[in-house]
Amino acid sequence: MTIVVTTPTGHVGMRVVRLLLQAGARPRVIVRDPARLDAATRALVDVRQGDLTDADFVREATQGARTVFWVDPTPHTDPEPVEASRAVGAGYARAMRDNGIARAVLLSSIGAERRHGVGHIDGLARIEEQLDATGADVLHLRCGYFFTNLLFDLDDLARGALTSTADPRAVMPWVDPRDIGDVVAARLLSDSWRGRVVQAVHGPEDLTYPRVTEILSGVLQYPVRLESITDDGVRDALRAAGLPPGAVEGIVGMTAGSRDLVPEQARDLTTTTPTTLGSWAYQHLRPKLLATADEPTV
Repeated sequence: MTIVVTTPTGHVGMRVVRLLLQAGARPRVIVRDPARLDAATRALVDVRQGDLTDADFVREATQGARTVFWVDPTPHTDPEPVEASRAVGAGYARAMRDNGIARAVLLSSIGAERRHGVGHIDGLARIEEQLDATGADVLHLRCGYFFTNLLFDLDDLARGALTSTADPRAVMPWVDPRDIGDVVAARLLSDSWRGRVVQAVHGPEDLTYPRVTEILSGVLQYPVRLESITDDGVRDALRAAGLPPGAVEGIVGMTAGSRDLVPEQARDLTTTTPTTLGSWAYQHLRPKLLATADEPTV
């Protein structure tokens, strides 16, 4: 049984590859730069080098595969992120049909169930629809907010601030991408599911942003305060950073469209994963801030 893993050097894909190897599989990995794979992994996988936005390459690279883990490679900085994701999904769907791929797991997001009005996440909704139309067995993982997104906020966190446009009273699921990788690997190796399946991956608990700052304050051992900003404030910052209008609205649309979001699936045993924000932050966030930041301004 050939299993293909896209984005094998990402936070989720890296974990998927490791677990598949430990299970005795030899996955085929699609990667833009094989040098980003460590030497030990390269020796144990089938490497196909190329670009996931190239539909002809994707079709060729997945020939003979029975199962694929699909990830949308569209960056948030793309000038037209939803259209770019739709084009990626068209390539994936074509590969599924032409190569007779029987099963696929898609890394999607909470909010994709809305289909419209959630910025860049609307692109994941388009990919879901395209894969559903192939008639294959398809599983959509609707994941919560990645802990690793905090790594983009190191400068603010170093000065004792966490910025967000979210409603401070709203709760949302936060999740460790490593735990998502565990779910992906289990699903790729299982033949027990059929048809179109949706599974949420909600992390260990739903959090408000004030609660997140409390957790980070405890881990970092200095106060972290919440700094609320408006959607227009985000727009101004993104434009100042040089992002094109489509990218700006894709990012703002994600945060605005998710502000009152209630996940389609309730939290239960199957949607809850174990790693807490505090334990992740202590292992991954605290060392980076201690190594790079001066004394925070608080």
